[in-house]
Amino acid sequence: TQYQQAHAAMNTAAIRRPGRAAGFTLIELLVVFGLIALIAGLVPIAFNRLQESAQYRDTVRAVLTDLRAARAQAQSSGAEVRFAVNPRARTFGVEGAPVQQVPESLELRAVMAAEEAGADGSLAIRFLPRGGASGGSVDLIRPSGTGVRLRVDWFSGRVEQEAIAP
Repeated sequence: TQYQQAHAAMNTAAIRRPGRAAGFTLIELLVVFGLIALIAGLVPIAFNRLQESAQYRDTVRAVLTDLRAARAQAQSSGAEVRFAVNPRARTFGVEGAPVQQVPESLELRAVMAAEEAGADGSLAIRFLPRGGASGGSVDLIRPSGTGVRLRVDWFSGRVEQEAIAP
């Protein structure tokens, strides 16, 4: 059993290396801190892009919903309903309902009939009870130049969406 004792002594010596403390080296810690700093620097950029995308989607959805609601309201009530856009004030909405604000990061453009222009710079699309409309379009443009055009057909009053490339 001298062999077993010698073998046990070698294993114990291999486990305990004198002069070597457990832990991380300075280089390993610096690499980890560098990676953490890099990630922390990228998070705000990614968050801003995510926030801009969410604002864009929410605004497009809100304009589209209001346009379709104005058309449906005109058809169901039997009376004309106007959807107004004010590019100067950066607002939109169905007349008689609360207006909604367009975020600063988006550009708002509108093309509508001259007869539907207001003194305050607002433009409107008039939806008729039989389904027609005065026609027009609302553009929402991102800072990158891409965006969407929401177009109202004058004959059918149907609201269509198309992409805008820079």
